[in-house]
Parts: sequence; structure tokens; C-alpha cells
Amino acid sequence: MRNSPSKTYARPEDGARPFEMDSLLKLEHVRCNLCGADDAQLIFPGTLHEVQKGDWEPFQCTYPGYGHHLPVVQCQQCGLRYTNPRFTEAEILARYEDVEDPTYLEQLPGRLLTFGMRLRHLERFTGPPAGRKLLDIGAHVGGCVRAANARGWDAYGLEPGRWAVATARRGGLDVRQGTLQTNPPAPESLDVVTLWDVIEHYIDPLHEARDCAQVLKPGGWLVVHTMDCEALLARLMGKRWPWLMEMHMHYFSRRTLAALLEAAGFEVKHIFAEGRFIRLDYLITRIAAFSPPLAAVGQKLIEALGLGERAIKINTGDLITVYARKPE
Repeated sequence: MRNSPSKTYARPEDGARPFEMDSLLKLEHVRCNLCGADDAQLIFPGTLHEVQKGDWEPFQCTYPGYGHHLPVVQCQQCGLRYTNPRFTEAEILARYEDVEDPTYLEQLPGRLLTFGMRLRHLERFTGPPAGRKLLDIGAHVGGCVRAANARGWDAYGLEPGRWAVATARRGGLDVRQGTLQTNPPAPESLDVVTLWDVIEHYIDPLHEARDCAQVLKPGGWLVVHTMDCEALLARLMGKRWPWLMEMHMHYFSRRTLAALLEAAGFEVKHIFAEGRFIRLDYLITRIAAFSPPLAAVGQKLIEALGLGERAIKINTGDLITVYARKPE
């Protein structure tokens, strides 16, 4: 199921002809990752006019570029939504290896609250964490690893980004540079693998899920958190849904994500909408991407009240967590 490269990248919806320049990234045509079909319908035309090599900013976790994305299609055989054409796997990995995101550190307290909440939910399934091994893939600066260790897990992380790994290690965390393929754990050595806001970035999520199954013990848990493209908010907002972004390669629904995990050998046990904690000053920056006037009013208000660092819990229903278990 290897992809054949595309030589051009067409501008979206503006009538301009495709262009091909050495300074621009080449995209490739791909098949559906879930069923292998090459039978997709365009859902959202691409909105990127140029994609320059070395442009790492759109791959920051905190990048506010909502609405800037590659063409999004839907497989007519299984319903999976994905970007097509899109960047090559090598280009995506290079972007994540080089990206830096200092703004993320300002929001770490809210993210630690989020990880603490998610780990409490996880422990309802796994039981007490004492001594159990947890791997967080796409660990970034190690927020989940820090929260998990504090709760008694034997946790470490994998992360491709050099800056993020160096930042985590300066904080005394065991976060190793690489991916599951370049830095694999021993087979059947882990109790839990977590993918928080990661699976949508993969070129081949089915292969990644199968690799997760290989390193989990029988009865071990895979936990996946991602966007739900069929949630009410997503359907109401259409092309203005904020998670349509350049960094996202796949857009799952509850149905397609469950099907992919089952194809990888897991038993899907539970799927539910799960929110997150977010600081008010950071929330304002997200609102600014849609309505600068509203964001300006909100900014003045939280400054006047001194609430910028206050973290609040938000659940808009379009972010889901899936608990899947490797058979005994």
C-alpha cells in the first residue's frame, strides 16, 4: 500500500492552475489507510496556497492556524477521512524533529491538570498504577510522563522533537527521542500505551496501532485521544471546524477509529467525549483565530479581573478518548 508521489500542489478554490517549484514541498497521492481503497470523495478543498520547505511553525502544538489545511477526502468504502494529496512521511518527521514551541510551556499547568484527569479515568480500567509500565508516545515536553510518575506509574515517553526532548530531560523526565519504530520497547513489556492527540498526525495509523499491540502485554491497554469529525460541533461548523489544520493527516469518527483499532488486533472497550483544562489567556488566543474583535474584548476582561492564568475545563464534545485492550 505504498504511495506514489505527486509532483504538483494545486491552489484551492481560487481558479489558479497548479504550480511546481523546487522551493515548495512535493505532495503524494495516498490510499485509505483503513481499507486500502483508492475511492475517495473531496469533502473540504485544501486552503494552503504555498507550503515552503523549512516552515516548521504550523507543526507547533500551539499553532493557531485553524482553517489552513490540505485537501480532506472521505473514503467511499469505509468512511475514513484523511488528507490527500499530502506530505511524505519523511517530510513530516523532519518537521516534528526540528519544531520548537516555547508557548507550550506557558500552558503546561493546564495540561498537567488535563493529564491528571485522564490518568484518573485510565485507572478505573487498569486498577492501581503502582509499578505498572506506561509509555506515552508523542510525549512532547513530558507532561503526561510527569503526571503519571506522580501517580505511581513507571512511565516514560517517546518524542521525535529535539527541542521537546531536551526540555523534558532538563526537567528530569525520561523522554527519549524517536518513534516506536526507531526506539522500540521490548515486545509485550508494557501495561499501557497512550496516544494523546497523536494518531491524527500519523501517515499510517493502522501500522502504528499494530506496533503498539506488539509492545503491550496481553491484557494491556491502548488509550487514544483525538478529534471526532462526526461530532455535533464538527457537523455544525463544517469547513470552519477548528481542527482542520495543516498538521492533521487523518480525521476519525468514533466508528472509523474503532474499526482501525480492531483491525490492529484490539478490543475496543469504551469511547467517550473528554474535555481538557485550558488557561483563559490561551483560550483567548484560540478565539482570536475566528473573531479578533471578540478576542480583544475577552482579553481586556480577563486582564481587568486578573484571570489570565485561571484554568477552566472545556468539553465541546468533539474530542474523544478510546480505551482499547489487547486480548489476553
